[in-house]
Amino acid sequence: DNTTKTINITLFIQSPIQTTKMKFLPIIAISLTNAYFSVAFSPLSASSTKIFRPPTKISFKEENETLDKTARDKKAGAGVATLPSGNLLLFDPNEQGKFQGTNFLELRTSAGAAFVPPPPPAATIIAEIPPADAIVEDTEHFLEHLDVDGNLPLNFAKPQAPATATVLGRAKLITDDAPGDIEHVVLRLPEGFHYVEGQSLSVIPPGTDPKTGRNHKPRLYSIASTRYGDLLDGSTISLCVRRAEYYDPVTGIVDPAKKGVCSNFLCDVKAGDVVSVAGPVGKTMLLPKDPTKDVIMIATGTGIAPFRGFMHRLFMENTLARHMFGGTAWLVLGVPVSGGLLYKEEFDCMMRNAAPGQLKIDYAISREMTNSIDGGKLYVQHVIAQNGKELFERLDAGAHVYFCGLKGMMPPILETLENVAKERGLVWSDKLAELKKNDQWHVEVY
Repeated sequence: DNTTKTINITLFIQSPIQTTKMKFLPIIAISLTNAYFSVAFSPLSASSTKIFRPPTKISFKEENETLDKTARDKKAGAGVATLPSGNLLLFDPNEQGKFQGTNFLELRTSAGAAFVPPPPPAATIIAEIPPADAIVEDTEHFLEHLDVDGNLPLNFAKPQAPATATVLGRAKLITDDAPGDIEHVVLRLPEGFHYVEGQSLSVIPPGTDPKTGRNHKPRLYSIASTRYGDLLDGSTISLCVRRAEYYDPVTGIVDPAKKGVCSNFLCDVKAGDVVSVAGPVGKTMLLPKDPTKDVIMIATGTGIAPFRGFMHRLFMENTLARHMFGGTAWLVLGVPVSGGLLYKEEFDCMMRNAAPGQLKIDYAISREMTNSIDGGKLYVQHVIAQNGKELFERLDAGAHVYFCGLKGMMPPILETLENVAKERGLVWSDKLAELKKNDQWHVEVY
């Protein structure tokens, strides 16, 4: 009949679109002319936070009265509803609306003006004495904030103005038949000096450099303890130090003039001695943020230091980090003789603590073991080669791999990884770039 029909509809908007200075509510204008309908959106500013619900007019003109409603809908391309209205199969406001799971929206709709909010749930009662069958554990948690949201404790003290730490104790880590001398040193830090696993500490040895007449330069040492320290009180730090000595190739006697100043100082300290320290520093050797990722640790000698901290955190301390760890930790440690295996008793305990398959340890004892590749001495790169398929599969699944030790360890390791990649039809340079881009590749050598 060519008459115009008007329908007034009120739109209830659950949440306005928020900006920093004003709010906007969409006005939906729907006009039905010769086409079935068209939709246009325009913003409306509001001076207050009160939600404004504007009326919207819909106008339409019947195009062909000879068509029934279903045929008209199909012709317009709207299709036919396959679900009856009102059954909440497409959208359930209780489950998907703003009042998720409370039934408030459904109750308000059905009750109308008579709606009365239900009383809040009873307050949770915390028992002062746990039930007899409850398992209660003390959990270290007071330093978990140190690396929350990407924050890190950095440079509590700088080398130009170092802090003073006090020696609590020192112990030799290797047997007399093992070459050299490696000491475990525990220091009491000043109040407020904190760090996290994978960081390093600067130590400034006493005295002056005879060549320059100035104070000695700081030496950097990987931290060998967790943020809670070996005493679990959050105030200590542990170092794993090899005494640097030079043996004359002719006489075979140690030349004291060429000994390492800082390492010899630390390997000789006694309880009560003071040590000038700075730091902490380091962002590259941190544990993965995702606790489900595997952690692959490859170390030689004192390069075990950061990994001792990792493993204490994952398998010894009662922290959220330990309880949430869902990956596998894999340690490969290279030493010359069995008497040089560092922290083996601790690692044996971790193997007992870990869930089945969650901790794997491979030792490469070069003077006592042979590799299956050429029958020669077994080094860490041979362990990698013998387990190349597993290593790459774990990396493909997102594992993080860490290397720590003397810088001479890296060339044969990189060569081995390149060979394994080639066997798998990969270009090692591309794979390495991918690992670095994904923050899966971590190296600290000295």
